[in-house]
Amino acid sequence: MTDEQSELPPREGMEFDVVVVGAGPAGLATAIRLRQLAAEHGQEVSVVVLEKGSEVGAHILSGAVIDPVGLSTLIPDWKEKGAPLHTQVTEDRFIYLGPAGEIRLPNLGMPPLMNNHGNYIGSLGNLCRWLGEQAAELGVEVYPGFAASEVLYDEENRVVGVATGDMGIGRDGKPTDNFTRGMELRGKYTVIAEGARGSLAKQLIARFALDGDSEPQKYGIGLKELWEVAPEKHQPGLVQHTLGWPLDDATGGGSFLYHYGENLVAVGFVVHLNYQNPYLAPFEEFQRFKTHPAIRDVFAGGKRIAYGARAITEGGWQSIPKLTFPGGVLVGCSAGFVNVPRIKGSHNAILSGIHAAEAAFEAIVAGRAHDQLTTYERAVRTGPIARDLKPVRNAKPLLSRFGTRIGTFLSGADMWFNTIIPGIGLGYTLKHRKPDYATLKRASQAQKIEYPRPDGVLTFDRLTSVSFSATNHEENQPIHLTLKDPSIPIAHNLPEYAEPAQRYCPAGVYEVVEEADGKKRFQINAQNCVHCKTCDIKDPAQNINWVVPEGGGGPNYPGM
Repeated sequence: MTDEQSELPPREGMEFDVVVVGAGPAGLATAIRLRQLAAEHGQEVSVVVLEKGSEVGAHILSGAVIDPVGLSTLIPDWKEKGAPLHTQVTEDRFIYLGPAGEIRLPNLGMPPLMNNHGNYIGSLGNLCRWLGEQAAELGVEVYPGFAASEVLYDEENRVVGVATGDMGIGRDGKPTDNFTRGMELRGKYTVIAEGARGSLAKQLIARFALDGDSEPQKYGIGLKELWEVAPEKHQPGLVQHTLGWPLDDATGGGSFLYHYGENLVAVGFVVHLNYQNPYLAPFEEFQRFKTHPAIRDVFAGGKRIAYGARAITEGGWQSIPKLTFPGGVLVGCSAGFVNVPRIKGSHNAILSGIHAAEAAFEAIVAGRAHDQLTTYERAVRTGPIARDLKPVRNAKPLLSRFGTRIGTFLSGADMWFNTIIPGIGLGYTLKHRKPDYATLKRASQAQKIEYPRPDGVLTFDRLTSVSFSATNHEENQPIHLTLKDPSIPIAHNLPEYAEPAQRYCPAGVYEVVEEADGKKRFQINAQNCVHCKTCDIKDPAQNINWVVPEGGGGPNYPGM
């Protein structure tokens, strides 16, 4: 505890049966299922959900083609209740792009699990807004604008809840005239549903060595724009994915175009964060992708209406850590349940929330508290999430080892074998080897990349794009992108890696500025941060630690 903290008044506290951190699909599913079970069994179970965004859905970013299996399990009559999923997939296209041409990959050659028949295109943010309404109607207390900044432990090292961050702390770390003390929210069980690379999940994984028996978690950065296109360009229900250009064969990633709603097209680009060239800039690769002859015509006569970026968990089955700790569990992308070949995770997030709720309810009814919910771990490891993730467990390692062209062929073959022999396939599980921060080449060994200037019509610069994310932070607050050693960016990362933070950040947060005397300094424009967490993942020195800013700060994604 710092001197400033020791002088602050004590925090007020609230007691609940279950405290949920994060109002994404996993956290809201946990809360909804708990209240459903309470009603079914005539029990009273109090549940609170904390959300750091200004509203439920404000920080949610996904493609999204949604497999409704999780939603149908949680709320079987979701259609009748008005869930905002209206566009069913009507066509799948898989395309390999070259610099000037493209090859349409035959659908018949794709493993059956890649078929999007029965899935829906929509906004995951809007679906979460709707789930938030369902949770509130069931009696869940949902608190948007409250960022959980600290895990609370008892004397036996058990998790007993979380504390929200103080509001009104100035840039100098001292209380301002608007200071408000954070709250302690204590529960019998705490569910961590922060999404990919959550700050509390990161602490808990380290404290309890939850990843001691798993492979390193792998990540991608997903960048997305929402466009309103000309009516004649719109093909409702079309799902299109590409591989290849503008990325080279050694750099994993790809794109998506999803047509839905009223002339809406969600266009996105994913770069796997195990890329090697420190001069690569995912944002600029995304902009360049849109200029391909096979892509650009979709946007002719249209207009961009939103932009955002978010890290994606890509490690799959072998990277799932231990899911339980004394007093709580990890759910959703905090645990890493994304199916990478399918580019889907929300269905597993909802299913994990259901499993967590059932385990917590059983424990609470039995009079337990703050122990390990082992039945949750068992449900994940043996249930529908396992059946979804095991067959694709080798796709990511094969792409990493052999590149896009050969890796795609081999991973497809592996998935076919898993279809023929369910759960077994070829009988092996490949390792990921390195964490993403350890894959960069030295700048002296890498090729510089010259990116074209944006035209402001089809392609854009970062700062203009950030304005389309409605990102806002109170400027007089401590910088939430903290450096363990402030000297490392200039003394180490710049000479060794040409300081890649300047390029991997999709929001222009990091700059190397040259002063009048010729000296260089590392500048952090924290107000631009869209909370993607890429810096926390990819920094080669692991020197950047992302912590939550004041609640309500960050992007306010409309319909993303």
